[in-house]
Amino acid sequence: MSSGFRSMHPTVAIVYYAVLVLFAALLFHPVYLMTELIGVLGLLLLQGQGKTLLRGLPFYLLMAGSVAVLNPFFSHRGSNILFYFMDQPVTLEAILYGLMMMLVLLTILIVFVSYNYTVTTDKFMYLFSSLAPKSALLTLMSLRFVPLFQRRLRQITEIQRTRGIDTGKGSVRKRMKDGMTLLKVLLTWSLEEALQTADSMKARGYGVSKRSSYVNYKMDRQDIIVLLMLGVSGLIPLLGWLQGYGTMQIYPRLKPLEYTWQEAVVYASFCLFVLIPLGLEGKEKWIWRSSQRTGYPSAIPMKPGTRFMSSRSR
Repeated sequence: MSSGFRSMHPTVAIVYYAVLVLFAALLFHPVYLMTELIGVLGLLLLQGQGKTLLRGLPFYLLMAGSVAVLNPFFSHRGSNILFYFMDQPVTLEAILYGLMMMLVLLTILIVFVSYNYTVTTDKFMYLFSSLAPKSALLTLMSLRFVPLFQRRLRQITEIQRTRGIDTGKGSVRKRMKDGMTLLKVLLTWSLEEALQTADSMKARGYGVSKRSSYVNYKMDRQDIIVLLMLGVSGLIPLLGWLQGYGTMQIYPRLKPLEYTWQEAVVYASFCLFVLIPLGLEGKEKWIWRSSQRTGYPSAIPMKPGTRFMSSRSR
């Protein structure tokens, strides 16, 4: 059973993560980006996803770090030249811009890690299948391709290694040949399964009529309150961004950061938006620990106010 933010109505979660991605793209400011990144990391830790995060963190850092390293050598804009590399200037603005883009990319990647845990496939289909069943299914299948291909490639590699096909041993030519063999098996397996899935869904009449759902999520009072809080606290930073707040100018010349009371209001509202799910998770953790201290013999008795996923669907 799931509780906390994961037990909220799917609309609440979709709105939260969509606005988080929008903030990461619009609010080009180190303080805002660090706040969002720390908030999402805290949410993942409270949800018990620390091990999942650690497994993918080296890959995320590699992708984001490559942007920070390569940007100064490809972009030569800026007025503060630090040194020359191969007769090309490396500017302070280019380095700072690369670091900012690293923060943006890392934040978006971590947001999607939290999204994949909170918004399950049945929630996604519940929200969008009635509006566009084929498009919703295509989007869902596209999102699962990368982790699915990774799992299948590991299985294929382990099996083919017993036949002497290994990309980690032998000459470069042999490794390339073995890699192409693994890729051929992976594509053949995936395409064959895709055809079987399409034939099966066509035979079952998918998309012919309005799709029903085996889970019917009901939006209760707390869902409405949280959705209103997210709407108000998320609207203020967007309005502030339109007025020029929440951004940092790097090109063509770096400008120092200025903090005014208007900026403080925008940032406070932004912090409230980011931290609302953490508050819900912290509340559930506190209620759960309080129930354990009262000496309940099992996890079934619970205090009023604890939200579980099984009680949300009827």
